[in-house]
Amino acid sequence: MATLITVLKGGGRYDATWVERLAAGMRRHAPAFGRILCLTDLPLAVAGVERVPLRHDWPAWWAKMEAFRPGLADGPTLLCDLDTVLTGPADALAEPGLAAMEDYFHEGRVSSALLRWRGDELAPLYTAFAADPGRWMTPGSCGPVPNGVHGDQVVIDHFLRQSGRRPDFIQHIHPGLLDFYDPRRDAHGPVVIFIGAAKPDTATGTVHAAWAGGSAGGTSSRA
Repeated sequence: MATLITVLKGGGRYDATWVERLAAGMRRHAPAFGRILCLTDLPLAVAGVERVPLRHDWPAWWAKMEAFRPGLADGPTLLCDLDTVLTGPADALAEPGLAAMEDYFHEGRVSSALLRWRGDELAPLYTAFAADPGRWMTPGSCGPVPNGVHGDQVVIDHFLRQSGRRPDFIQHIHPGLLDFYDPRRDAHGPVVIFIGAAKPDTATGTVHAAWAGGSAGGTSSRA
């Protein structure tokens, strides 16, 4: 059974609504994901989503490193950003095999917006980061990199390169599956990715409708 993992760290832009809408979109367009987990430090209650408490107080995007904790899932596992919108069939995301989205700006580099592995395959990434998080959160810790922003995906890419693991890029193995949001056009999909300041809640047209309609069939609450 395939598992979807997303991470909701409190104190930022996202709340339970984003989890609810992502989960609803997955149920509608990628039902191959039989489990949906949300790692969070908030009292989250979303129908069909298993809440998993974060163990560490790693700030902002660094909380995503907990997605690699051992024992979370068996089988194909996909880490997916909360600002992903599905508008059409996307079960290909649940297929087996180590794969990642290629960074939009840097060819050949891994993006953590979408990253797929199996079981505990990437548990060593969590172990390495947890052993010295202060070091790895420091810019320059991974040597010279093209990214202007030092974040989780810089460290993930570094760890994968060190271990000799080279994920296939989703754009290469599934051409046409990913689509990057562009406000100048309406039709997007089936998997819409947002880059930079653009987000689903400020999108327009059919993409915003797909995101806003994601609450259909689900409920959320804050305890």
